[in-house]
Parts: sequence; structure tokens; C-alpha cells
Amino acid sequence: MKIKALMIPDPITITKNASIREAIEIMKTNSIRHLPVVDEENKLEGFVTLADLKEGLIPSMVAGLTLPDLMIKDPITVEPNSDIEIAAQLIYKYKISGIPVVRKGKLAGIITDSDLLRTFIDMMGILNASSRIDVALGAEPGVFRKVLQVLEDNGVSIINVGMTPQRTKKKTYSFRLSPCKTDVIKKALEREGFKVVAAMD
Repeated sequence: MKIKALMIPDPITITKNASIREAIEIMKTNSIRHLPVVDEENKLEGFVTLADLKEGLIPSMVAGLTLPDLMIKDPITVEPNSDIEIAAQLIYKYKISGIPVVRKGKLAGIITDSDLLRTFIDMMGILNASSRIDVALGAEPGVFRKVLQVLEDNGVSIINVGMTPQRTKKKTYSFRLSPCKTDVIKKALEREGFKVVAAMD
């Protein structure tokens, strides 16, 4: 999936001539936590967060701190046609909550950790009615296919499959299934020699 499919296009912006108080008001009024700073031609000049602005509000009254003093002048950016994995990696690596999306130097949108979390929840089907069964599998050839066969033989549909990274020889695979009685699936898997770590109807 590309970033352009998830990003907020044409986000609310501000210029560097605005005051810190104005920036905070814009964020509060629109319930947002990030503001790209752009020039008259929509070229990205910086990026500010609500947390940074709140921290700088009192110093700005005392010491004359301005928006350019608080904004990130060379923010991390991504392009609309980049994969969402890139944005997720950057947000995780740099512990940031949002990234401007730039096309040829001009602001095209913004993508936030909330956008990525929502996508993850949608992809995992967490908010939909479902069942889940977790199975510990080794690296032997064909074991994954055998689990799939057991699930198919028991008439369940697989919504998605996730894998828990572990340093042991076996990894836990989480099979999210259409709503079903997992005790039947669990017994069928155990009869085939698989270890079921958890099951949830």
C-alpha cells in the first residue's frame, strides 16, 4: 500500500510568520497535533507539534521566542508513492508521531502514527467479529501448509495471519479466523502434533 492512500491530503498549514499562540489555537480548533510550516508556494519550510508549541509558549512571552525557533527546520519527509512500511519504520525509528508527505519539495499531505495504527487495525480485522488461534511452528518445510490444511478441513475462513517475532526456534503464528468454535480447531491441530499457544472464540 502506498502512502498516498493513507495520508491526509491538503493538510492544515501555517506560515513561519504566525505566532506560537496562533499555531496552538489552530491546532486546538481543528483537533490536530501537527502543523506543517509552508511558504506562499506551499513549499515545506518546517514542521511543528502541539507538544513543542506548548513547551515554548511561556518562553515566547518572556524571551521573544518565535515559531521558527520551535519548528523542525529540516523534518523527515516521505513521498506519496513510497510504501507505508517506510513511514512506519521512520516513525518507529525516530520516535515521531507524524511525517510531512512531500512531492517535488511541495507539501502533498501528512501521515501520522494514528493513520498507521488505524490501517494496522483494519488489516488485522481486529474490530470485526472474528476468532483467533495462535500456533507455535518450527522452520520445518511444509508445516505452515499443514496448519492451513487443518483449518480448511474444519471449514473456517482465514481473515489474516500475523507472526510474533521471537528469538527461539519456533515462532508463534496468529491465525485470525471467521467466527468459529476454536476448541474444535485446537483439538484438530493438536491431533496433528501442533502446539496451540492460545485460542479465542
